[in-house]
Amino acid sequence: MRTHRQALRTTAAGAVSATLIAGGVLGLTPTAHAATNGVRFVDITGDGGTTLKANVVTPAGADGSHDYPLLVLPTSWGFPQVQYLAQAEKLANSGYVVVSYNVRGFWQSGGGIEVAGPPDVADASKVIDWALANTPSDAGHIGMAGVSYGAGISLLAAAHDKRIKAVASLSGWADLIDSIYSGRTEHSQATALLDGVGLVTGRPSAETSQVFRDFFASDLSKEQEMINWGKERSAATYVDQINKNGAAIMLANAWGDTIFAPNQIADFYGTLTGPKRLELRPGDHATAELTGLFGLPNDVWTDTGRWFDHYLKGADNGIDREQPVELKSRTTGGYEGYPDWKSVGATRKKIDLAGTTTIHTNVGSGADGGIVFLSSILDQVAQVPPVAAIPLLPRRWAAVWQSAKYTSAQQVRGTVKLHTTVTDTKESGTLVAYLYDVGPLGLGKLVSNAPYTWHGQTPGQPFGVDLELFSTAYDVPAGHRLALVVDTVDPLYVEHNPTGAQLTFSSPANDPSYVSIPLREQ
Repeated sequence: MRTHRQALRTTAAGAVSATLIAGGVLGLTPTAHAATNGVRFVDITGDGGTTLKANVVTPAGADGSHDYPLLVLPTSWGFPQVQYLAQAEKLANSGYVVVSYNVRGFWQSGGGIEVAGPPDVADASKVIDWALANTPSDAGHIGMAGVSYGAGISLLAAAHDKRIKAVASLSGWADLIDSIYSGRTEHSQATALLDGVGLVTGRPSAETSQVFRDFFASDLSKEQEMINWGKERSAATYVDQINKNGAAIMLANAWGDTIFAPNQIADFYGTLTGPKRLELRPGDHATAELTGLFGLPNDVWTDTGRWFDHYLKGADNGIDREQPVELKSRTTGGYEGYPDWKSVGATRKKIDLAGTTTIHTNVGSGADGGIVFLSSILDQVAQVPPVAAIPLLPRRWAAVWQSAKYTSAQQVRGTVKLHTTVTDTKESGTLVAYLYDVGPLGLGKLVSNAPYTWHGQTPGQPFGVDLELFSTAYDVPAGHRLALVVDTVDPLYVEHNPTGAQLTFSSPANDPSYVSIPLREQ
């Protein structure tokens, strides 16, 4: 099976990546350990008696005469317990007791990998219990933070443990299914990387192993089971309880996150009713926070400290008076503040997708979303996103529409929306939509993309497609144009186009096709 073979190849690449990542973090150990005052490595009994390997960093001079706010940091997927030592020292020096623990199933901690399942959520509460009993921690001032896996667990814990008063979720998820199965399409490269990392650095539980197998097999009979499994592991499912508990929630993610796309975090942010903050920056998964793990200056970790200082210590540092939505464009420096997510793309312009276009499936056109991690890191560091020569894309396999040249810069902000009508010659299929910034020579730089899959359609019968591309912030220069490209094959995703299928895109008079571009208000 082609998709299964592709997944296996990607899993191998993920395993190698895991080894490199883990090695980089382990390289922190001597420096952080030598520099940290008051660090203890301890065993904490988690849910069901599972041993969790942890470390505790206390403020210098802590003598038990008074308590300090407590911060609990669950590790990221595949990372050892020393991951946060550099930041833990900084936080302890500013007056926190910091407990970081290796989540179950990874490295020396016991148990199996549960993918933020109920045992992981229960573990977080057990760690809090242990810290209150064994460190000078203040039970009334408790926060949780983490990167990636630790971020997701922190949000889930805030729904289930009302003692948690503040959370900083860094490169996390709120909706697991919308992250790895958006548009009803398996994000194969990203999920295979997670699977590979888990196999190298941990011990997946039987349930986790089965879910991954079903995912890569594209077994529709197991689809609802997978969705239910994902919802149980999604903070969005418990948002009412999070709001009731009232924890102050800070969310920080990257525009190019190829594991947890920003859409689901922005949607979740909109449902929160308590104190909240949303930060989105250039980068891929966890790359915006990475330098902070080495103790270097880092905007994300600086704001994390400010967030806890205000909501756990009561510091009047102004973070509660700043615009709660802070964005940084992928193409220009500096931050932009907004009162809410709805204000980000204050105005919209439509590009009409006129006419009727038919494309063949099963062959890549040359347009694609890049390579997991690598492409968005290049965009973050050098502003070099994936590119495609738009005039040279073969129209047999790619549908292309372009805007007129813009006479002024277009500041794309938020979520691009595609509406079109599709007729398939088969009952199942997949399309991938790409938005490109096209320069004078026809070279397109990728602005955003997203996949879309359907099953059970009547061959030859038109049906409507509404697709949200991954949210972004990108400035299109004057003299450039935007191009929408649609094809059917992308290495990031599993495709469901039967051999020989053809897709026809049309724009009925009573239901015109278009792509809607969100723009910053000038």
